[in-house]
Amino acid sequence: MHERSLPASPNWYCSRSSDVNDSGLLGVGAKNVIFLIDVSASSCRVTGELVGHKDLVSGFSFCQHAGQSHICVSSSSDGTVRFWDSDSKVLLREHAAHQTSVAAVHWSPVDKNLVVSGDEKGVVVCHWHNTGDTASFFPEPRTIVCLTCSPHTWSSVAVGYKDGMIVLIDVSKKGEVMHRLRGHEDEVHSLAWSPVASEEVLQSRPEDTEAAGGVSAGDEKGCYLASGSKDQTMRIWSSAKGKSVMTLKLPYLKKRGSAVDPGVKERLWLHVHWPTGRPTQLVSSCFGGELVMWDLTKTGKQRWTLLGTSSEGQNHSRIVFNMSSVRLQDGRELLISTSMDREIKCWDLASLDCCWTLPTLGGFVYALTFSPVGAGCLALGVGDNMIRVWNTLTTQNQYDTRSFWQGVKSKVTALAWHPKKEGSLSFGTDDGKVGIFEVFSNRPPQISSSYHKKTVYTLAWGPPVPPVSFGAAGGKPSHSLYSCAGEGVILQHDPSKLSGEASDIDKLIRDTNGIQHKLSPHTDLSWKPDGKVVAVGNEDGCVEVYEAPSLKQLCSIQQHHKIINTLRWHHDHGSPPELHCLLASGSSNTTVYVHDLRSVIENPPESPVVVTEPYRRLCGHTSKITGMAWSPHHEARLVTVSYDGTAQVWDVLQEEPLSNYRGHVGYLLCVDWSPVDPDVIWTGGKDFTLHEWSVSKQEFTRPPKGKKMVDLREKMKAKKKNKKTPAAGGAAPPQTNGEPVTGGEKAGPGAELSAEEEEDEVSSTSSPAPPSAPFEVQRKSFSTVKSKDKPDLSTLKKKKPRSMLPVSTAMDHRPKEELLQDCVTLASVRHHSAPPAGCVPGRGEHLHLGLFSDRPALYRMFEAEEEAHVEAGHFDSVVYLRLWSGDLEGALQLATEKGELSDHLLSLAPTAGFGVWSRTVEAFVKQLCLQEQYLKAASHLLSINKLYEAVDLLRSHKLYREAIALAKARLPADEPVLKELYTCWAATLEKDGHFSAAAKCHLAAGASFDAAKVIARKNDVPSLRAAAGLARISGEAALARSLALRCAKDLAAARDWIGAQDVLGAQDVLLAHRLHLCVAELMAATLTDRQAESQPAARGHPWASLDGDGGIQGRVRDVWEAQFGVSQHSTGHRGAGALLQELESAESPTPTANVPLGQVQLHSSLHLTRAVLSWLLDADGPLVKELWRAVAWFREAGHFAVSAELCGLLFPDHDVRVCSGKHSKVLFLTEEEAEAAATSLQALVHYHHLYQRWWSDSTLVPAAAANGAASEETRPRGELDALASALLSERHAAFQAAQRSVGQIQERLAAMVLKHSRAQAGQLRSGENEADGEPSDRRGSADAEQRPEEQETLLSLSTKMAEHQKRLGDLPEALGVYPHPDVVECCLVLLLLSKSSASVSESLQQKAKDLLRKYGTETSTRRAAQRFLT
Repeated sequence: MHERSLPASPNWYCSRSSDVNDSGLLGVGAKNVIFLIDVSASSCRVTGELVGHKDLVSGFSFCQHAGQSHICVSSSSDGTVRFWDSDSKVLLREHAAHQTSVAAVHWSPVDKNLVVSGDEKGVVVCHWHNTGDTASFFPEPRTIVCLTCSPHTWSSVAVGYKDGMIVLIDVSKKGEVMHRLRGHEDEVHSLAWSPVASEEVLQSRPEDTEAAGGVSAGDEKGCYLASGSKDQTMRIWSSAKGKSVMTLKLPYLKKRGSAVDPGVKERLWLHVHWPTGRPTQLVSSCFGGELVMWDLTKTGKQRWTLLGTSSEGQNHSRIVFNMSSVRLQDGRELLISTSMDREIKCWDLASLDCCWTLPTLGGFVYALTFSPVGAGCLALGVGDNMIRVWNTLTTQNQYDTRSFWQGVKSKVTALAWHPKKEGSLSFGTDDGKVGIFEVFSNRPPQISSSYHKKTVYTLAWGPPVPPVSFGAAGGKPSHSLYSCAGEGVILQHDPSKLSGEASDIDKLIRDTNGIQHKLSPHTDLSWKPDGKVVAVGNEDGCVEVYEAPSLKQLCSIQQHHKIINTLRWHHDHGSPPELHCLLASGSSNTTVYVHDLRSVIENPPESPVVVTEPYRRLCGHTSKITGMAWSPHHEARLVTVSYDGTAQVWDVLQEEPLSNYRGHVGYLLCVDWSPVDPDVIWTGGKDFTLHEWSVSKQEFTRPPKGKKMVDLREKMKAKKKNKKTPAAGGAAPPQTNGEPVTGGEKAGPGAELSAEEEEDEVSSTSSPAPPSAPFEVQRKSFSTVKSKDKPDLSTLKKKKPRSMLPVSTAMDHRPKEELLQDCVTLASVRHHSAPPAGCVPGRGEHLHLGLFSDRPALYRMFEAEEEAHVEAGHFDSVVYLRLWSGDLEGALQLATEKGELSDHLLSLAPTAGFGVWSRTVEAFVKQLCLQEQYLKAASHLLSINKLYEAVDLLRSHKLYREAIALAKARLPADEPVLKELYTCWAATLEKDGHFSAAAKCHLAAGASFDAAKVIARKNDVPSLRAAAGLARISGEAALARSLALRCAKDLAAARDWIGAQDVLGAQDVLLAHRLHLCVAELMAATLTDRQAESQPAARGHPWASLDGDGGIQGRVRDVWEAQFGVSQHSTGHRGAGALLQELESAESPTPTANVPLGQVQLHSSLHLTRAVLSWLLDADGPLVKELWRAVAWFREAGHFAVSAELCGLLFPDHDVRVCSGKHSKVLFLTEEEAEAAATSLQALVHYHHLYQRWWSDSTLVPAAAANGAASEETRPRGELDALASALLSERHAAFQAAQRSVGQIQERLAAMVLKHSRAQAGQLRSGENEADGEPSDRRGSADAEQRPEEQETLLSLSTKMAEHQKRLGDLPEALGVYPHPDVVECCLVLLLLSKSSASVSESLQQKAKDLLRKYGTETSTRRAAQRFLT
């Protein structure tokens, strides 16, 4: 599968989510996956995964019986129990007998077929693996936390509950309860049976036992049971007597301090493990991650011993959840522990020392990068708020990893090593923080004082640009740190002054390039390794390249049409210079584009160049590209990762996929190539894992077809929309099989789902303990299940309103005597000047008399009533009482504090004054916002004349339409707030894909440029046409021109020539491009007619045909003059010189193979257009060069027949120096390059003519005879002599032979280097001699005659290489620029023609034979020529 990997973190707060079998295979539940890890005393290795659960794995257990130890069982919060084969990693069966989340599962150590599981509702299910039968029991209506089967009696099962109860049940008697063990005060975390089937006397102090003294074995047959609880105690129970015989309290270690911290108590998880063969020794977890070995025969401090005390750093740093042990074949007994610190540790129970530590990951692997200075030092940015730095080359500990968490406090989404300073690692986080760690020190990180508003996407080190580069001499830093984040801003940080303010490079870009419009939000950047230029990717899919340090824009790559996710420059060490300027880019499209920017970088243009054609296309991924890396060991080899869940290795120059890795579950996010091993790549992604894998060992070469990952994500979103919280006793809702876990009940507080991440990263393993209802609530839910179907008639009665004066009203319902006495007391109060002794109306026992006495007494009664209402939580009644007493301001203040304001109270507020009313309105607005009544809240703000605040409230809650309507209705037209509202709404609409609406917003804000760019993002013909028209109307001439060209190009590709001309005809400045499309249409129509090919239906012009035999050049001139008014005598913008200058700036890539015929015709027609314009200018040199390029495009692209047809159209008389037809012209060439182009072009024409002669004259082909080929007597020999003089050129033959020899020597050198590298790595295979001799079939005879020792000598090959290169250097350079048809091939064709025709003279045959003997050195050539030379 993979070489090394870091798995996901084991699940927290589970009683048994890991187990190990007797062969040393460890299974660990992490999220909804079980990772299988092969463990030994010295190392461990992840060997596979068991994938299938839909929710968290809550329990896992191996079958510990001989012959079945590879069978295991797992339980999950999805309510299922699944059985697996760990050898083949397949699902054997599953059962869903539980109706809710399963909390624990255990395979009986006695019965090899019995599996017992328990769920959160208290149901225990027994499943027999051999028959598939199940039986359910309900021993207690409590929440089960853990359970364990007895290792001595198959029917005995111990169950631990959340409220501290432990129950021993007999499953053979329908779950009958044998004992209820009471003693723990909080939930039971773990249970462990003694490995010995007896209850021997355990020495204990009287205060440690409930029955003084020990327990003898002779009373009853039983077995000890150990339990660990959240109440910080462990108890040893007698299963025979059903009572506790020993209580162990956790030791207070120095690490914890003297007092018990309540917060620590909540974090405690007390797991107990009773190792096999150690009846008096028990292992338990402790408060802070320590492991304790207990000796049950001793007392006091001698009773316990800490594990890992021989050296520092061995223990876990946080609480331990699970332990399991195994005895290896060599007799060593190992203990495996999992912890909240995200580490799996292995302990030697003999020495109590830690053997090894396996780090795990608790979040998405967002970033990984190797240090350019420290070899093999790998840094990981993970979603669990930590950075890992792994020394991958260490030999002692293969998982030598350090974690950095200080100052991070959020998901680490970006990393970048300093290119020169060892150990300096910059990081960016999800909350916008940027900092630098010095990984070889223990100091906290330096944090930049400039925070991003959103997630940091990319970090990059590069040369400083202004204003940082303006420092004093010697004082400015050699490198600056650049960060790009989700808000679309790139900040430059000074690493020596991170406390200072970072600078936004957009200001420098605007000032240097004179840009007035708003820049597109940036999403990625990449500095070229030499620091001369930087590439910046944008949200609209555009990639812009700037020259340092002024950031002058060199070019704009408009290839992608979606957000740019990743950019990478080719490395410049050990690779040819022509590869140094390759830039690879990946976006939310599925295609990776590679551009060669060498010409732009080496010869910077005066104005930015627009690049729309890639150097190479890499197609194969089925979802968005998220990361890429160039191989530092190869030339032009790239690895990419994608949302389709695979990593793909490409040969960029050949556009070929080499290897595809599919080991991850879910999409990938990051990748890097090993700096030391050319065959090793590291990847990380959504599945919380990091994988190391070999390129050469992969089964597949390209990504899987289809949109599997996309469909799964859509299903996942649909499931989440329909998901509802299950009621008490209800089943958990089903989810898509195999989809990622969404947290379930263990989701941490505040867990959110972003647009591209379908699950919260930390929740699956770092959440607090799973919540459960109290015992009383659960009991009630079970008792009322049966009555749910019948409505409660009592609830249908009209509810009596609550009394405003409940205390005084209750006092009027006392006994009759007391009520009569109240009348006497009230009379005394009313008719005497002083009340009776001890009587105060409205207070105490006479509180109710306040209603019948004076106003002060009534106010005293109100105070008492208010206290009662506050205690009962009836704050609305308190407000009314204060309102009645005239304290309106107090009533409003109380309603404000308790969030009980209403429209009625607000209507009364003006009577208390404007200040009180204004404060009350503001408080009511906040209350309404919490209730999501934003429109009502804004209306209330308008009532106190807070118009701007109302608009801002609507905008902050994304009610842009209402905010704009309000602002336009109440504010002046030139108010800046309006423009800001339109801009914000446009950004939101653009992000949601509503481009037309976003364009309207930009237009309303006066940003016509942005409006046109937004419409063009759809990238279809109607959108591009509309965007071009909009830009033209708005005065954005350059943008209108660019968009019109893109639209016309798409229409031409669809053969809609009329539409393309209409688009370009709207702008006079595009006349040159209209001429180009005219030539392209004529060429397409003519070649289609000549070849009679089946082409898609075209919408063309009536003049798009070739009338007569005047040649295509003449037809072009006639159409230009008639339709476009362009002729030899035109001037101004229609003059041939101006038009040619316009077309010279058009992009013209180098001809390559595998280009579609339609694209080839467009490129060739561009050169033909330039040629005709040069003809109009009487420029013979450029004319012949452009004609050569027009023909060369078809030849180099592999369209041989079309190339021959075009030659026939251009030169009907087979003479390239005569432009025959209506406008006859003879070329006069003076410059050497033009002469070379004419010679090469003439040779191409004769080459095609030679093949036509061969096909027509050959008597071996029946079709030739059927077509009535001319006889030998009618073919003049002079015609072939003219062909031979142009084709059988010894100078060209020598040049081509030298080129072939150089290529053969390079292949042999490459094979020798490969052999040497394999020998160095110790990976020589038995077939290396065969691989070494592979190029021999293509070597020349002179090389084949050498001795084998000389074939493997690097010096001899280098000498031959120098000789051939010297020969090439002595020949004219034009021979390589304008190549000749293969002379050896022409010799063979002539000799074949001589067999069927007498028109080939003897001297011509002899010349061909001489050239074959001298230059036809390849084996295949000699084999073909043997019949002529013998």
